Amino acid sequence: MNEEIEIREIHEGDAEAFLDLLTRIDAETDFMLLEAGERVTTVEEQRERIKGILSKENQTILVALHAGQLVGYLVAIGGEVRRIRHRAYLVIGVLQAFTGRQIGTRLFTALEIWARRHGIERLELTVRTDNERGTGLYKKVGFEIEGLKSRSLKVKGTYVNEYYMAKILD
Repeated sequence: MNEEIEIREIHEGDAEAFLDLLTRIDAETDFMLLEAGERVTTVEEQRERIKGILSKENQTILVALHAGQLVGYLVAIGGEVRRIRHRAYLVIGVLQAFTGRQIGTRLFTALEIWARRHGIERLELTVRTDNERGTGLYKKVGFEIEGLKSRSLKVKGTYVNEYYMAKILD
């Protein structure tokens, strides 16, 4: 299957489609922070969040599109103060129907190019220890496990651990 996936920076005009994407991913998986139905953001609030992120030199949202529809994203939130301005915390999500198609890899590749252009030297994220697919992707693109967050999340009444993972950009 040779399909066209476009990777680009988000626009404020994507707010409604992006909010829909976030809501759909929340409902599809337990691996995201928010549970299905927990997201109560309005389109206008989402537009303002996008505007705020894009207004900062060390923050962005990259989106993946298939046939003009948003199917994945990668958010990079840079540090606010001088001592941590060189690092960015990442959150990625891809619709289940589009997993296994290299979209995550392509988002990370594009994000790394963006990060180097914007003075980001450290990329970091957390991932549930039982998310083998996510952990595998992060290792594939150069992230290393730095530590463990024990009982970090409570999912359906059960505690779940997370890994701290990071990639240093030399």
